[in-house]
Amino acid sequence: MPIDDVLFIHYQWDMPPPLTCLLRRSYDPAALLANHPPRWRHPYKQLVFDLACPACARHRGTIVLTRWAAAELPDAVALEPTEAVDLPGYYDYRAPSDAVWHVNFADPQLFVAYGSRLLAQDELQAAEHPLLGCLREALVAENQPALTEDDHGPTPVLVQGVERRCAIDTAPNLDAGRVYGLYGNRFAQASADQVRSAVRALEPPGRTNLISIAAPVGSGPYWPAQLRRILVTAYTGFAAAVAESRQAWPQAATEVRTGFWGCGAFGGNRHAMTLLQLLAARLARVDRLTFYTFDEAGRDAFRTGARQLDQVVSAGAPGEPLAALLERVADLDYQWGTSDGN
Repeated sequence: MPIDDVLFIHYQWDMPPPLTCLLRRSYDPAALLANHPPRWRHPYKQLVFDLACPACARHRGTIVLTRWAAAELPDAVALEPTEAVDLPGYYDYRAPSDAVWHVNFADPQLFVAYGSRLLAQDELQAAEHPLLGCLREALVAENQPALTEDDHGPTPVLVQGVERRCAIDTAPNLDAGRVYGLYGNRFAQASADQVRSAVRALEPPGRTNLISIAAPVGSGPYWPAQLRRILVTAYTGFAAAVAESRQAWPQAATEVRTGFWGCGAFGGNRHAMTLLQLLAARLARVDRLTFYTFDEAGRDAFRTGARQLDQVVSAGAPGEPLAALLERVADLDYQWGTSDGN
């Protein structure tokens, strides 16, 4: 059950314009699970839940969910020196969790496929953090929008303090019979034993903070309006994470961990999504951006996108209109790619 109900909270510090929080909910995790249990539509998701959350499991802490209106971008270019680090592989959720936020590559409908046969990035996070499904069920029961975007634009959803109760190994493992791994559509094609062998329950569970933002969909060239919307989406989510971190952990540096958001099933351009996330982080005054690049090709793509951001920034003047910088981004003529099938 929600502990509080606070709407239209405005945060403002030394970076205009202010952010608007549309919805805030705090949940006791044990009560959340009891009152809004997840609804599993595939037996393997039920299997993972049973392994991660046995009946004897104890749930502690508080989960805070917030939903944010699309922010106005700053009028002028005022970029802070965000530390950017690229790492190989995928999220490892290494400690600490204070002021550390992982990007959830969300659907416009928040956690909508958590109980389905799929196991792409959004569904994998929901499987490892099973109370995310409960959050969706709670919002639906309360007639609240379980959305990361609406008719007015992106509405990022932040989740603070949700338990990570298991780790699922989605990589290929010949010894375990998982020849092609479990990621994406392969999850439902595996056997129950193969799924079971890939799940490692975490005791004690970790805690994760998430920024749920919906990735764009498109084809052909990236149009200026689309580039701007992607930037608004990332900037709103990142700026909200900075605001929430300053409230909860005033002495800690804010770190955002992300990757090639929207570049898998939707075929997004890796260079574009790197540049725009780095730009959003600097506009939002994120202290550190950690970017997971998967492999050497991903590392090269990240560094190319970072280099392109440096070029478009250096081509302008300090304090110039942000619109001028975005025009130079559009001049890079980014093109959409193809889906990876997941």
